[in-house]
Amino acid sequence: MTGTRKTRSFLLSAALTRAGYALLRANRPGAPGRWQRTNHAGRDVELYAGPATALGTAVAAARVHPGAGLAVLAAGCCGAYDDAAGDHRRGFRAHLGALREGEVTSGAVKLFGISAAGLVTGALLKERPLDRLLAGVVIAGAAHFVNLVDVRPGRALGAVLALGAPGLLRGGPGGELAAVATGGAAAVLREDVGERTMLGDTGAHALGATLGAAVVAGNGRVGLLAHAVAVVTAAVYGDRVTAWAKAL
Repeated sequence: MTGTRKTRSFLLSAALTRAGYALLRANRPGAPGRWQRTNHAGRDVELYAGPATALGTAVAAARVHPGAGLAVLAAGCCGAYDDAAGDHRRGFRAHLGALREGEVTSGAVKLFGISAAGLVTGALLKERPLDRLLAGVVIAGAAHFVNLVDVRPGRALGAVLALGAPGLLRGGPGGELAAVATGGAAAVLREDVGERTMLGDTGAHALGATLGAAVVAGNGRVGLLAHAVAVVTAAVYGDRVTAWAKAL
């Protein structure tokens, strides 16, 4: 039964993401430039994979637990705001530094918005206050981590698939949410690696939040603490993490 539920979660996430991607490409809402970006190699790529992934995984995650769906949707919306605002500063330090000077950057909106959604989701998934706090850190930190490595084709999606794979061995909601994350990532992997599309902050944050929710649903306090330390360390050394992703 558990394996069947994971399979269904994987297929639902992949199917919804794929359908959303095809629908956006066919209709192209808004001005054409809104959905175009230039990647690291100077090639024009599309942004349709981001919202398609965010919506597909949010719906599939909500099927597992409404709180998880909320975290994924909120992370995707915050990422979409950053994609639209076009602020290219990376890392907490840059955005917090701007905030100290009175500038509210899109990165600051992401930081506080995703953190708040993570705490709400933690409150829905966990009972004890400390576990709820750790859950918020894990969800927000995982969303940030996937965005940190989204610097070259296939890096972010490869990270989601690699980090989500061990979760597929788990039973219960944790395993199902890992299936949601990997299903959404697999659905647009070919186009991302082929440099026809990119996730943007919208897709990267949504997939990261899905991974974080899977960790929260599948772990007790010790596991939450270990993952919280890992994502906080990645955030502190964000420049090194990004450089490592580029060098792969």
